[in-house]
Amino acid sequence: MKKCRITVMKITQHRDLMERFENPMENACGMQEGQVFITNGWEKPEGFCDSAWGSLSAFVMALACGGEDLYKGWMKNPKSVMISCNDGFRPVSFYIEALSEEAE
Repeated sequence: MKKCRITVMKITQHRDLMERFENPMENACGMQEGQVFITNGWEKPEGFCDSAWGSLSAFVMALACGGEDLYKGWMKNPKSVMISCNDGFRPVSFYIEALSEEAE
């Protein structure tokens, strides 16, 4: 099983939806653009958002187990995917790529 690198590429905020529907929150998302996490196989990295992991884990598992071209030609690197978390107010886009290094 391969390790995977997860990079936070972009954090979008839908302020109109936040103002209309969300209760005020101090720190709803701790992710930062450019932040990098390394998985040990398909295990959730320490400090990674639980909710985001729910959106990404199946794709990490597929790549860690050797899956390729999950989007049938969409990705330049067939051993990668671009996935967003399921937060409708501030979706985070993650670039996930399989590494050549084996998980422990």
